[in-house]
Amino acid sequence: MQSILPQLIINGLISGSIYALAAAGFALIYYVLKFQYFSHGAVMSLAAYLFFALLNSFGLGYVLAGILTVIFSILIVQISNLIVYMPLRKRKATPTVTMIASIGLLIFTSSLILAVFGSNTKSIMLGSRSGFYDLGIFTITPIQIAVIFFAVILFVLLWLILKKTKLGKAMRALADNKDVAQVVGINPEKIYNYTFVISAVLGAFGGILLGMEQNLYPRMGIPIIIKGFIGSVIGGLGSVPGAIIGSLFLGLVENIGIWFLPSGYRDVISFSLLLVFLLIRPQGILGVKLRDS
Repeated sequence: MQSILPQLIINGLISGSIYALAAAGFALIYYVLKFQYFSHGAVMSLAAYLFFALLNSFGLGYVLAGILTVIFSILIVQISNLIVYMPLRKRKATPTVTMIASIGLLIFTSSLILAVFGSNTKSIMLGSRSGFYDLGIFTITPIQIAVIFFAVILFVLLWLILKKTKLGKAMRALADNKDVAQVVGINPEKIYNYTFVISAVLGAFGGILLGMEQNLYPRMGIPIIIKGFIGSVIGGLGSVPGAIIGSLFLGLVENIGIWFLPSGYRDVISFSLLLVFLLIRPQGILGVKLRDS
């Protein structure tokens, strides 16, 4: 066990980093807009396929394809906000109704990808980047290094935005009390738009990294956002740092768990961990326990 443990930890951190990108976008929307944003999985799957098309079909370089994928992802998220979420906010739809709409967008996007790209799995051509480094106690590929690197950079930038900028202060004010925030001059719709943009960037990078690490298939956004949701619950629903920590913890437990169990039990491990937290610590790792009314 000792010889394989470092490799399992590295694999867990890589899986957890991708889960955390899904969870961070999900948790950010839940924190500010107060609904469960399952269509973040649609953003990630669309980003993966857009990056695949730009790279493999149009022959663009990695950097240009990545930049265009991020831009397209932001536009797609803004359009979905404009035609779905904004009308629901104007009608004062409940969080449950908005969540159902977000699940509908996720399923619609999966079906759209299936219609456009077909049901066959796709692979992003990586060329020389598909090798690996043998560091003795574990091996790691350049793509896996990129997953961890970009995840850390994005999480640091997200923390700086939330804690050190006026936008972050406005987002926290809206999350605490929308009415008071409006009284002091904060425009909710403007902040909501910025929040969706940030979540789109997280989703775009998450989709690109997910597509480079794994094969692409039309419904890939569904399992990844489920793992992001589980990570959010484990870390503390509504806490962005908690969602990141919970997702990394989930990735570690999954990968260490499949050393003892067949790999097909990965989802069983995830949902078992979710049930354990719901029963023992429903507020999550960083969540605050609510008082009984």
